[in-house]
Amino acid sequence: MPHNLPIEHIMQTGLLTCSPATPLHTAAARMAERRCSSMLVVEGERVVGIWTEHDSLRVDFADPVSLTRPIAAVMNPSLVTLSPDTPIGEAAVRFKNDDHHHALIVDAADKPLGIVSRTDVVLRQGIEPYLKLRDVSAAMRPVTQVVAHDASLDETAETMRRQASDAVIVRCGTDLGILTERDLVRFIAHHPGATPVGELASQPLLTVRRDDVLIHARDLLIDHHVRHLAVLDEAGAVIGLLGFEDMLAGAEQLYLDDLRQALEQRDHALAQSRKHLQLAERVIDSSLEGIIITDARTRIEFVNPAFTHMTGYTLEEAVGRTPAMLSSGRHDAAFYRQMWEALQSRGFWRGEIWNRRKSGQLYLELLTITAMRDEQGEITNFAALFNDITHLRENEERVRRLAYYDALTQLPNRRLLEDRLSLAIRHAHRQDQPLAVVFIDIDHFKQVNDSLGHALGDELLVQVARRLSAELREDDSLARLGGDEFIALLPEVRSPAEAARVARRLIDTISSPFTLGGRQFRIGCSVGISLYPTDGDDAESLVHHADAAMYRAKQEGRNTYRLYRADMHAQDSQRLALETALRNTAETGDGLVVHYQPLFDRDSGQIRGAEALVRWQHPTLGMISPGDFIPLAESSGLILPLGEQLIDVIMGQLRAWHQAGLDPVPVAINLSPRQFWQSGLAEWVGQRLAHHDLPARLVGFELTESCLLDQSQAAAAILRGLQSLGCFTAIDDFGTGYSSLSYLQDLPFNELKVDRTFIRRLNDGTRSSRAILGAVTGLASELGLTVVAEGVETAEQLERLKPYQIDLIQGFLMGRPSPAATFADTWLAPRRMTADDASDR
Repeated sequence: MPHNLPIEHIMQTGLLTCSPATPLHTAAARMAERRCSSMLVVEGERVVGIWTEHDSLRVDFADPVSLTRPIAAVMNPSLVTLSPDTPIGEAAVRFKNDDHHHALIVDAADKPLGIVSRTDVVLRQGIEPYLKLRDVSAAMRPVTQVVAHDASLDETAETMRRQASDAVIVRCGTDLGILTERDLVRFIAHHPGATPVGELASQPLLTVRRDDVLIHARDLLIDHHVRHLAVLDEAGAVIGLLGFEDMLAGAEQLYLDDLRQALEQRDHALAQSRKHLQLAERVIDSSLEGIIITDARTRIEFVNPAFTHMTGYTLEEAVGRTPAMLSSGRHDAAFYRQMWEALQSRGFWRGEIWNRRKSGQLYLELLTITAMRDEQGEITNFAALFNDITHLRENEERVRRLAYYDALTQLPNRRLLEDRLSLAIRHAHRQDQPLAVVFIDIDHFKQVNDSLGHALGDELLVQVARRLSAELREDDSLARLGGDEFIALLPEVRSPAEAARVARRLIDTISSPFTLGGRQFRIGCSVGISLYPTDGDDAESLVHHADAAMYRAKQEGRNTYRLYRADMHAQDSQRLALETALRNTAETGDGLVVHYQPLFDRDSGQIRGAEALVRWQHPTLGMISPGDFIPLAESSGLILPLGEQLIDVIMGQLRAWHQAGLDPVPVAINLSPRQFWQSGLAEWVGQRLAHHDLPARLVGFELTESCLLDQSQAAAAILRGLQSLGCFTAIDDFGTGYSSLSYLQDLPFNELKVDRTFIRRLNDGTRSSRAILGAVTGLASELGLTVVAEGVETAEQLERLKPYQIDLIQGFLMGRPSPAATFADTWLAPRRMTADDASDR
């Protein structure tokens, strides 16, 4: 590239800007994300300063507040500006004389056109011959200090400032690392607090010997995409640093005059000097950019090895042909006409263009074409330089998809949905048309994950996404929010009935059988619908209200849909208030009230135990039954801490009765599935028994059949763990769930509680009810289980139970649930004194 080539040919046009009030760490984050070395500070349309990676050395890293200061307080208001026709050689001189690292390219009206860094300029100086003739020691920067890995960032930045260095070597154990100005920018961007430099340094640091040839060091820098190398002596000790600017600084005085002469005479090099021809060929052959030189009629005269590597065409195949042989067919005649007009009027053209390799593969290139003129101003040749940027664009597209699309289903994610929904709302407002937001949640998806595994669960979500997409119109949008939640955006719906018809279609398609892992099964989904503008006029409220409607659909049976209603908002607020109060109760235990219902021996009428029934005393709503707050505890994840508080309350009450001189009876505590399956249940119960100094025989646990579904072996291990402590276990509500007689044989229960529905049916006199009750009680008795009849409310029911093998009776006929004090006064007898009691006194 000629030394007097205008600098606009190498300037970067993608300017990164911010306002003066932008916090420093925010500006640094944007620079780190874009991998830019500078940030322009713009006020209105006027550039008022610049902040660069080099300026990061002046940040006070010991003061975290300094990272949040407005960039106007730390920017450099002194900015070098150049016109676009400034020769590259003159720009190099300006950089050296002014000691600046960046220059802003402006037009005649001082409007910013692009930016050029010192690296942009020096990388165009063509110093490969010098690099081949000199060794590393001629250009390296001596290192007098290697920073320890635990040094503070503030001290290290001061070292870099003192040494006027853009990097410092860090010793990380036995390895070497490097901390650069770019690392400081990344630190400012994330400002993690006081951090030793060893955690910020990039490692391992590549090294070269001081007697290595500079061209070898240059290739290492390019191949590994790094800026610095450590220089070692013969003994392997670090003696210096080497970067691009070190190479260029060492070459500047020796090579600049010869290079300028060679670049100025390139147009005439073939005719004037074989020596200059060889030099030019060496520069071109070693270039990483593809180069094409044509005559004035665009017939190819020369291509370099990089051209052959990128296109597949050799020099012999290309000479005499035109660059049209690379045409992809993607650009129309107008595109090429504008390119030709730019070449004629300005003498160059720069842009992105799709071309085709010899293999037929398309690729995207960044192309610069320059018209070369003779002394009379006539065009004699065209020179084209290009880079293959296909992978760069693919990576950019991949990053964009990761930012806006769900990686599993390839559907839009929440971020893209919000953008589309906001746009759809604005369009609906202009057109005075309604739109609908449909919130879809898969019913019982957690059971699918637990039973089939997460891999098949993910495959199910992919199939669900395909089915839902197939049921929507072309203009509709479907997004995945995460987990098993989806949202459909339906623009231009004419009525709520139309949205409801779409919801029914979605429910029907999800209800059809799925096949995964060779198994066929069915699932359902719950759907909530909100409408614009009646249910909200912004994206957040519409999604929130559709979610509330979906939650109502789950509450009212699942596998159905509900439209949002105004009263649902009040219910949602009430639910949130209840959840907040319940969370406080789960943390402190305040408000938990336990009632105790006695169990009696059927034959003797003596009390044998009790079942603990929890109530919740809300601070404003009063007493709340478990049927109202237990589902809330389950859905909010509070059931575990709440259950632990409850067990502590019951054990504490049993100990209090004992200390009051009463003889406590065994108390059964109901466990939810999540409590039963929590890790280390038996160990935790043992710890609480020891804490309350309580005999384990006084505490038992009741489980419903749904807890044990398809996991009998694991359940048996937990039950045996509880029984090994001395606690008893009971299966509750037997006959109402997935009743299996194998549970009675395989699982180590002590008691079986027959559900109250069988007791009520005794009054009907149906033969089937009597037969089932007889079979269950007989089998349980043969297996050595204590049989409890629940829900005995009348004397007639008690009388009808006489033929059956029933051990214990529980129900309103014998005793209602009562608070601890009432239960103790009514049913607990004074404890007989023992020798241990006497010694305690």
